[in-house]
Amino acid sequence: MSQSFFPGSSRTTPPLPQASSSGEKHLKVEDVQDAYLEQKDKLLHAIDDTNSLLCDLRKFNKESWVIRYPQLRDHVEEQDTKPADQTGSSKAARRKSARRSLSFVDDPTFQADVVVNSPRKGLTRSVTLATIPDEAAEAEESAEEETDRLVTSSEANDFHVFRLDLKLGSHGSSSSPASLVSQLEKASIANLLDERIGASMVHIDKLRLRVEDTASKVLVTGDLNAGKSTFVNALLRREVMPVDQQPCTTAFCEVHDAAENGGKQELHVLKEGIQYSISDDSTFTRASIEDLESIVSENENVQQMLKVYLADGRSPSESLLNNGVVDISLIDAPGLNRDSIKTTAVFARQEEIDVVVFVVSAENHFTLSAKEFLFTASNEKAYLFIVVNKYDQIRDKAKCRRLILEQIKQLSPRTYDDAEDLVHFVDSSKALQAGTESFDALESSLRSFVLVKRSKSKLTPACTYLSHLLSDVDLLVGANAIVAQAELERAREDLNRARPVLEKMKNGRNVLEESLENVEEAGSSRTRLRTMELLNMALERVGQGKLGVDRTVLRMPSYPGLLGLWDYAREVRRTLLTSLDFAVKMAEEEARVTTTEGVNKVSQLGDEHLPEGVERSRRVFMPEAMFSTRNVDKSGRRKSRQSGAIVAGAFNGLGIGLAHRPEMLETTFFDIFDVQYHFWVTFGDSAKAEEEDSNITALSVASVGVGALTMVGGKAIGARGLIEGVMRIADLFGNESARKWAAPVIGALAIGTVAYFVIELPNTIPRTVGRRIRTSLVKENEEQVEGSFVDAHAMRISRETRKVLRLAAWDSKERFRTVMEDRSREVKAAEETEKKSMQAVEFFVGVHGRTGIVRETAGLIESA
Repeated sequence: MSQSFFPGSSRTTPPLPQASSSGEKHLKVEDVQDAYLEQKDKLLHAIDDTNSLLCDLRKFNKESWVIRYPQLRDHVEEQDTKPADQTGSSKAARRKSARRSLSFVDDPTFQADVVVNSPRKGLTRSVTLATIPDEAAEAEESAEEETDRLVTSSEANDFHVFRLDLKLGSHGSSSSPASLVSQLEKASIANLLDERIGASMVHIDKLRLRVEDTASKVLVTGDLNAGKSTFVNALLRREVMPVDQQPCTTAFCEVHDAAENGGKQELHVLKEGIQYSISDDSTFTRASIEDLESIVSENENVQQMLKVYLADGRSPSESLLNNGVVDISLIDAPGLNRDSIKTTAVFARQEEIDVVVFVVSAENHFTLSAKEFLFTASNEKAYLFIVVNKYDQIRDKAKCRRLILEQIKQLSPRTYDDAEDLVHFVDSSKALQAGTESFDALESSLRSFVLVKRSKSKLTPACTYLSHLLSDVDLLVGANAIVAQAELERAREDLNRARPVLEKMKNGRNVLEESLENVEEAGSSRTRLRTMELLNMALERVGQGKLGVDRTVLRMPSYPGLLGLWDYAREVRRTLLTSLDFAVKMAEEEARVTTTEGVNKVSQLGDEHLPEGVERSRRVFMPEAMFSTRNVDKSGRRKSRQSGAIVAGAFNGLGIGLAHRPEMLETTFFDIFDVQYHFWVTFGDSAKAEEEDSNITALSVASVGVGALTMVGGKAIGARGLIEGVMRIADLFGNESARKWAAPVIGALAIGTVAYFVIELPNTIPRTVGRRIRTSLVKENEEQVEGSFVDAHAMRISRETRKVLRLAAWDSKERFRTVMEDRSREVKAAEETEKKSMQAVEFFVGVHGRTGIVRETAGLIESA
């Protein structure tokens, strides 16, 4: 499917229906004048509409869209080598001429196949841009006609008014403006376009003034020594302009009918920098007509403006100045190639005149300066009046006529088409002396062109410029409409890709956060419960005199005998405390495993909720970094990082294990003989024994002996039997025979008690020390917020796990948030581009529609 923005085409007709050459002399002045005024009003409305259109285009370029500068090149296609009839060959040629390759100087990577409707008969250059596939090219064949066109097919690829020509030198030189423009930024090119549009608006204002002006200005120009002044004198039928074999006209001499000056013939020398007014003598200096030659020769290096008022005694039907219809002024301009300053002045002056009479020497033909001038003038004036002077001096007149007409065909196609009326071969010097038939025909054609065909001579230049301008606008907005449509489609593709992802992320955000919180809570709870389980089990084992955990590196110390009883108790205490430290480390290791699983789960959840194509986190979790401390010296600076088991029971020395705490390693007598514990156990209150096990008093020390006896005897005979035994022993001591046996009995009893303790101590000391360690750890932190040894460690380890999982969850949330913000910005940018591109497409299509309305208003188009 072809993508056409500006379908259809339009025909341009002459501003007014023109009578045939044989009937033009019979037209009434009133009819011509009425038709002229009607077309003039239409043209003024069209100029105002065009001015408004260009204002909107400049505003849109500055505020809404950076307008791109397009380049069109012929689309190269392989030609069919099979035989074809003449019709088929012409169709193939036309199809080839319709195909164009569109690109932009600021973006050479952009390429698009487009269709440009080449100018048909009468067209100003209606442009239709459409991207097409190769097989659709044949559908555009019917729109191509190559006859009677305003511009050539090569010119259909370029601008007329909006051309950005950055090269130096004359038009057509080898330097390429594209090579210069391509180095500019998009905004710079837009600024250049804005300047060209602004210059066009200024020129349109001049056109409006010219159209409104009831007078007509005829500029006579040409190369040096082409005979311009002689030609003007021949038109006036008198020698007024200075004539010499050397270039002598260096001023702009504007000849008016003396009736405009109250019938008085005189010369007005305008003052530089002051607006001329015929009624204000301060704006000019008066002189006689006879002084013209001396004034011009004396001011050869000064660019003067002269007003010459002449009385033409001929009848209105013969005189150009005194014609009875409109005011006519003849402007004799300096030669084009005299110097660059005067040539530029002529170029500028032609913008404010209505008819260009170009005098070319039959001996020299058209020079480079002449071609440059005619090319510039053709942007506005489709019809030029060409005078080939000194023609009678040429021997091979046929060759001269043929060569000059070929040049005119290239420079001004419309002038060539109407060459019978607009191109004249004369000798002005002979016409001035005696008059010739050829010059009379020239004068008659010039009068008809200026007066009878006034719509063609005065209004057609404005229509031509307007047509070129509107054609450039069509090309400009058509190419930019394609770009805007491409950006619109690209923005919609981006929205179709990014918007669902953003919505999915928004909907999954709460789910992700809840899942991460669940992972954090589950890991922390699991670690806390497992730590409590391990440490409670270790404490129970230590309370039973066993190692808290089974480790090959840990063994209970060997019993050294009674002499090493105290050291034995110390080593037992150290070993049991070390086993508890190992239990803490075991809990930390399991917490590391649990935390690692939690971190992996957090990472997995984050990856599941992140869209495809997003780089995943490269953070690496190091479990060994958990449960490390940073020591602080006295000055408050951190020391080197140290890793190790943090013992919650050691509140005054974080990082110091139980086996390294002096207060925990302190050994007492009750680690060997726990009298108080056995006392309460003996009397049946084991809970009280646990409670009072660590409360050592002087009374307890005093009752060691009784406790020992109670421990031995209580288990054999019981408390009541012990009292009864004591009473009987007292009775026995009253008996003399009993006193004889008392000493041996008491000795035997003492020996048995000592033997008991010696045998049982290796087994009772670990249980006693373990029981006292367990009781001390349970009671040590009852008043602390963290609670007991087990609770404190469970809280500490679970906090570390929660901290790590929370950090991992925060990282996943942050990455998710960053990606979602990126997607949100991407969607917002795509939405803005979509809106902007849509507005641009609508604007450009609307501008093209407005150009069609302007053409209809000016009467430039008719149905195809």
